[in-house]
Amino acid sequence: MTYVPLADRLWTQSAGSSALRKGALVLLGSLVIAAAAQVNVPMQPVPMTLQTLAVLSVGAALGARLGVAALVLYVIEAAAGLPVLAEMKAGLPFLLGPTGGYILGFVLAAGLVGYLAERGFDRSMPRMMLAMLLGAALIYVPGLLWLLRFVGGFDQAITFGFMPFVLGDIVKAAIAAIAFPAVWKLLGERR
Repeated sequence: MTYVPLADRLWTQSAGSSALRKGALVLLGSLVIAAAAQVNVPMQPVPMTLQTLAVLSVGAALGARLGVAALVLYVIEAAAGLPVLAEMKAGLPFLLGPTGGYILGFVLAAGLVGYLAERGFDRSMPRMMLAMLLGAALIYVPGLLWLLRFVGGFDQAITFGFMPFVLGDIVKAAIAAIAFPAVWKLLGERR
């Protein structure tokens, strides 16, 4: 069974505005992610940010297709030199640097969490927690594999690219697991 994403419930479609509405949602999603990337704790080689919470929440709110589109737009913005990455960084050198795999993971994770939200996972706390944790795990896979090239080995990749972030990702998942079902309850759930 397919459910309506939260963005569709908050901003209903009217005749003739579908493409404009979708474009605006994609742009808004990319801007939310860019803003969250600036809330960070500088660390090397991977900074700690609110970006993962934004990436996964954008996926859940927009659904799989628009969530992926928002992340693809975000990557295009970064590649074009707009300072949307953590610490106001931009450009191909940063996209291809130590965090590049995580950025690829963002696209995949937004799609997964959006897909799960379209199946009602964002309507209950336990299922939204699961969706967020699966999304976070999906970010780590390409992130850690790419980071290996820069830190010298698997143990170092885990030490620098996983351990400092896992507790924060659990907290971020809990925030979304509380927030999304609460918003749906406030709005009155619709399929």
